[in-house]
Amino acid sequence: MPLADEVLKKSEARYEELNMLMSDPAVVADTPRYVRLVKEFTDLEPLVHDIQRIREIDQEIEENKLLITESDEHELRELAHEEIATLEDERRQKEEAIRLALIPKDPLDEKNVIVEIRAGTGGEEAALFAADLTRMYMAYAEKNHWDVETIDSNETELGGFKEIVFSVDGKNAYSKLKFESGTHRVQRVPETESGGRIHTSAVTVAVLPEADEVDVDINPNDIKVDIYRSSGAGGQHVNKTSSAIRVTHLPTGIVVTCQDERSQHKNRDRAMSVLRSRLLELKQSTQDAAIAADRKAQVGSGDRSERIRTYNFPQSRVTDHRIGLTLYQLDQVLAGDLDPFIDALTAAAHEKKLGAASNE
Repeated sequence: MPLADEVLKKSEARYEELNMLMSDPAVVADTPRYVRLVKEFTDLEPLVHDIQRIREIDQEIEENKLLITESDEHELRELAHEEIATLEDERRQKEEAIRLALIPKDPLDEKNVIVEIRAGTGGEEAALFAADLTRMYMAYAEKNHWDVETIDSNETELGGFKEIVFSVDGKNAYSKLKFESGTHRVQRVPETESGGRIHTSAVTVAVLPEADEVDVDINPNDIKVDIYRSSGAGGQHVNKTSSAIRVTHLPTGIVVTCQDERSQHKNRDRAMSVLRSRLLELKQSTQDAAIAADRKAQVGSGDRSERIRTYNFPQSRVTDHRIGLTLYQLDQVLAGDLDPFIDALTAAAHEKKLGAASNE
């Protein structure tokens, strides 16, 4: 098989091992373990069936080849040729199914996300581009029927954002948006530029999987909660009520604020959700750094120090530097048409994971 035989054999061996374990009375008595093993067994079953079917197909192809060699009947040989063509087509389909099944699953892909967008180099122009990216992601969320809720924002006088934090809830939100983490660079003539010169500004985007309480355990003694009066939009109710929340995680120094909700209780809940997500990211970043030390070539690591994408307004060009993809569709991309980039990045990540699995 073109697919790595060693990987396939490991999958089959694990399948048989699981089959035996699920018959063990001691395992059956341990309900949590038994449930985990049943799920793993169920996930492996289609893969193992496809592996076994490929072996059957190979045997059937050989039998038809032998028939072609030994038969004197022209019509029979023609039928054998047709059967081989059908079997080879089925084999290709099974191989592709196996390739997809072997891609390691990201356990975070089904999570909702917290998106944090911050203006970087470029001053007011960077803040305006941060607002452009915010609208882009909100439009993309709408196309995918996801719910978006602003958690915190720091708006400039010209309508830009020094910083904005919002949640995105919906099916496959993290699996699609995770590739957006990084430094986004814009090249254009700012509205405030009288000389017509092109300026380069940068905005950082962080996409965090929304962590549940089971993902991150926060000791109440490790946090400091400050309550203060909200500022900005929201009407008189906001200005008269001390509902904004600032949560500080003392061991790490991480500070989260939330003032978008009018309810102090809701603001606290949202702030704690963001804090859990940032702590989960910190934990993952530490683990990823250790892995990255042993791997030089990485595709789309999501490191925010990377320049991942450039938006060139004069040329109506968008370039993703991680995969070398350039599209002259700037308006469509900023209107939320991100799938060409996200699909290509997903495919590249799948190939990378499949290659890593084959080398293990």
